Amino acid sequence: MTPRHDLVVRNIGRLATLAGPVPRIGPAMNDLRMVDDAAVAVTGGRITFAGPVADLPPGTAARTIDAEGGAVLPGFIDAHTHLVFAGDRDEEIRQRLAGRSYREIADAGGGIVRTVDSTRRASVDDLVGGLCRRLDEMLLQGTTTAEVKSGYGLDTAAEVRSLEAIAAAARRHPVTVVPTFLGAHEVPVEHRSDRRRYVDLLIGEMIPEVARRRLAHFCDVFCEEGVFTVAESREILAAAKRHGLALRIHADELCWTGGAELAAEVGARSADHLLFVSEPGMAALARASCVATLLPTAAFYLRLGRQAPARALIAAGVPVALASDGNPGGGLSPSLPFAIALGCFALGLTLEEAISAVTVNAAYSVDRHAEVGTLESGKRADLIVLRADRLLDLVRVGIPAIRSVVKDGRVVVDDGRRVAA
Repeated sequence: MTPRHDLVVRNIGRLATLAGPVPRIGPAMNDLRMVDDAAVAVTGGRITFAGPVADLPPGTAARTIDAEGGAVLPGFIDAHTHLVFAGDRDEEIRQRLAGRSYREIADAGGGIVRTVDSTRRASVDDLVGGLCRRLDEMLLQGTTTAEVKSGYGLDTAAEVRSLEAIAAAARRHPVTVVPTFLGAHEVPVEHRSDRRRYVDLLIGEMIPEVARRRLAHFCDVFCEEGVFTVAESREILAAAKRHGLALRIHADELCWTGGAELAAEVGARSADHLLFVSEPGMAALARASCVATLLPTAAFYLRLGRQAPARALIAAGVPVALASDGNPGGGLSPSLPFAIALGCFALGLTLEEAISAVTVNAAYSVDRHAEVGTLESGKRADLIVLRADRLLDLVRVGIPAIRSVVKDGRVVVDDGRRVAA
């Protein structure tokens, strides 16, 4: 009997499978495992073939996509976002354009705490609706998996409500969502006279409740001068680990604190930002196989005046990922192609390294590398079809380079438009 495929993508000019070791480090980040004149076959939402069209097993297909000679890549993975929130910070963005710094705005009562006020007053339905709209924006830009953090609630009820909204949006939307608890995003205003009380609340109540309800895969902490110290971050992450949560950390963004060294010490899967990472910190990350998830879009919009040392991190043997840092104050673009462009032209990555950073390494960063990030038999059929075979079209900001997006074997973006799966 002739095999039947649910979907076959034919006439692929160039197929970037990224098959091979996970995560990619050093020179291996340049190896996209390209195949020319290729095809991909899908059954039951899983890839059954990805390779030269001449080797495609015979069979019929319920649906065929003609790539028209365009390139096909794995669906992008956004490894760091803050997408569940209410309100906006438009006035603060105008202040930043007028020359005020992120720290000045935060010290004046803006920044994270302003979004906390709006998010605490929002219903779950409001949060779900906003999150789904943002996931739609990301999907149109090729993102098929996204890590989404809480962190704009900063009390037990509001953090649980945010995580419940993330879970509800994940059930409703095709993008795969990886939930992260970020109660340690900032010390809320009501605890600033006794910050120890808030650390105790995180450790004694919030983390146990999140773990009991199984609302998050990761726990994150903003380890930064003026936010959480290295010692406080170590305590919080140790508690999360005891409760079965995997670990991430915002590290060395605005100054050096030793956050990268801490990430390696506690076994975090990812250390994020890293604009001020030290050489010992880089060496520690490499030894721990801890991903450096870099956020050039945030540094760009926050006007920080520098970027993470991507070339030094790669030379040190650290696996590097890129993410959007989607958030209301500094991650204003949901576009991973924009992050790729900044990765190349601001961080000094090659195009191939940047693509590895939003696929295979980003998948490892969010602990989904067994399922996504490469185009191989058995993996989820998450892929994007470009309009041409030129991978460089991804860095042409504003050009609609992506024609189609396939998620779990279903076409969810067709000719650049969102469609029902």
